Amino acid sequence: MAEAPRDLAQLTVLGVMSGTSLDGIDTVTARLERVAGRLRWQVLSRGAHLYPPEVAARLKLALDPRTSDVILLTELHQAVGQVYADVVAAEQAKVPVDLVALSGQTVYHIPRPDPEMRWTLKSTLQLGDASVVTERCRVMTVSDFRQSDIAAGGQGAPLVPFSDHLLYSEPGVSRLVVNLGGIANLTYLPADGDPAGVLAFDTGPANCILDDAARAFLGAERDEDGRVAASGSVDAAALARLMYDPYFRLAPPKTTGREVFHLRSTLQRGWGVAPEARAESPLAVADLLSTIMQLSVESLASAIEAHVAERGVDEVLVAGGGARNPELMRRLAARLAWPVKTFAAIGFDDKDRETLAMAVMGFMALNGEPNISMAATGARHPVVAGKICRPYLG
Repeated sequence: MAEAPRDLAQLTVLGVMSGTSLDGIDTVTARLERVAGRLRWQVLSRGAHLYPPEVAARLKLALDPRTSDVILLTELHQAVGQVYADVVAAEQAKVPVDLVALSGQTVYHIPRPDPEMRWTLKSTLQLGDASVVTERCRVMTVSDFRQSDIAAGGQGAPLVPFSDHLLYSEPGVSRLVVNLGGIANLTYLPADGDPAGVLAFDTGPANCILDDAARAFLGAERDEDGRVAASGSVDAAALARLMYDPYFRLAPPKTTGREVFHLRSTLQRGWGVAPEARAESPLAVADLLSTIMQLSVESLASAIEAHVAERGVDEVLVAGGGARNPELMRRLAARLAWPVKTFAAIGFDDKDRETLAMAVMGFMALNGEPNISMAATGARHPVVAGKICRPYLG
């Protein structure tokens, strides 16, 4: 049983993160300490956990409006909470913690009204009841960060730029942090360290459509190392049609997700495949994957050129699963006009980035301090995001 922390300036926090790729639940346990107004951190342990197959299968149904329903969502809120509690208990056995900061499992995210998508109200839904974690693990738990931002007029995403600025800014270096997860997003960190100069937004797809296509047409979870895409050719006409997606023309702050960028919408926009038709590749699978990969590269590069380049960029740091895809990294380096590096090149582990972000947000929430980048989400004012579940310690 964890005691309530007495010194809020120094906490051991377990950050827990699970993305819409459903490839697992990542954790980091970090010692966070405020020293002379700056946040210092030390990673104490890391963890990687898989969803139980039956929970993962039900979550895949929940992500699709055509197969989701209210009973499924209600039961999954509890089931995912139980999985999180299992994960937290396993990590607590390694290192005792003062606080758990939980991302929740996003199943649907509506960042803005959109008649084409039949969206009328900005809203978001994450599953995984933090009360279950607090009850079973007897530890204070912070969750529901996105809802707090939406209540303040923000889009509920991206969340990570706040910690990017605290942890990865370097005086005199204009740094662009790019994350290639399911969705590609970026954080611009100005050389002068001014938080008002931070810019962050989602640029479009990174791996989400690629992985959908690999599952549909290769029978695999992904195109390993981008080998099939590397063997194909880009369909230039289809790429031009795909780049005409309205999202790419929106100005930041903006955020998107699998609700917009998925295989069926891609096949429809790029090649005219009817959305109700059985998913079949309209061209050689290698060419399809090559074109989809180039969409990820081109949409990212175009966003940087349109919204970031004029601010000055010294280097691009790439994180996320896409950073470990040699073909995607090769294409990105060839397309961008700036040096492209991985986090390892500057002495960091990019696998910690999102879990550390959760830990930092939890730390700040418990201290009653803003933990969202207003410039990134569009919130009306500084936000202390997160709901806190406190255990009974009697």
